[in-house]
Amino acid sequence: MYKPLPESVTIKPSKVHGLGLFADQKIMHGTNLGMSHLKIGDRIFRTPLGGFINHSNTPNCIKAELRMTDEDLHGHQYYYKKWNLIVSNNVEKGDELTVRYTFYKIND
Repeated sequence: MYKPLPESVTIKPSKVHGLGLFADQKIMHGTNLGMSHLKIGDRIFRTPLGGFINHSNTPNCIKAELRMTDEDLHGHQYYYKKWNLIVSNNVEKGDELTVRYTFYKIND
């Protein structure tokens, strides 16, 4: 069954900007929270993880890029990229999850 967010994460109002992702429990360094973005051709799609994660110059998460290859029913190979959100520092319950933006221009 598809779940848009891991059980350890919720969406709440953020002091950074609008809504953000917050830890519902302690999350340990190295935890893979799941896919945040998917790029097929020139289009980038955001999942709820990618849509609600806010930018920080001192983030507690990173985006890990995975390059993927697949084959369709006709034997044609196609390539795509996906990014998973990985916790880079232990996060306490109630902390906002943040990442350094690389897809968007930020005016700090």
